[in-house]
Amino acid sequence: MNSIANCGYKGSEESRFVQGNDLMVFTSIYQDDCNIAVWERNLSTQLQQDVEEYLSANTGLQASMVVSPENAVSAIHKTLGGSKLTAELSENIAELVDIFCCLFELERVGLRLTALDGAMCPRFHVDRVPTRLVTTFQGIATEWLPHDVVDRSKLGLGNGGKSDEESGIFSTKEDIKQLSSGDVALLKGEGWEGNEGAGLVHRSPLLAKDEKRLLLTLDFN
Repeated sequence: MNSIANCGYKGSEESRFVQGNDLMVFTSIYQDDCNIAVWERNLSTQLQQDVEEYLSANTGLQASMVVSPENAVSAIHKTLGGSKLTAELSENIAELVDIFCCLFELERVGLRLTALDGAMCPRFHVDRVPTRLVTTFQGIATEWLPHDVVDRSKLGLGNGGKSDEESGIFSTKEDIKQLSSGDVALLKGEGWEGNEGAGLVHRSPLLAKDEKRLLLTLDFN
């Protein structure tokens, strides 16, 4: 693996984000001035094809479970039907479970795998958790705002009933950042000690008609 210095650090103390193409970028989440760490990765062509085929037949997928690094592959594969079509996806998710547990010294994690045809959390918000892993295996991925462009007084009821685009939570559309499909991100929440008032502000993207999205999240358990 490359050192953190070679991970392609982008951002600043004010924007609080780090991104790079090496999974070692995840260790940056322990920095006080980081509230999102993004591992930029590309999914294999075979995995993308398998996910597309699987979603076409499983549009209502909503899987939720608690897994450990030891049982993740078998538990996930069984939940997804145990076919050859989901073998690589199960192994890919199990690898992320192992990374998440190792990074935060956890024995198990809460896992959710959801097929979406609409925005699950369409408003900008923060999570009341220490940190959450998110990745999109198919479709448009999570949108987020750098720390230094957010007017946090417009979160929740502070929006006055206005849409995100009208409330003033951000100034221009250019303020909105977006993960790419395949990227894996650690989102630091309000539950991280010392991060109160700096949890990552993010939302689910709007999907086009007939567009499908496969979203994975991992949480402390």
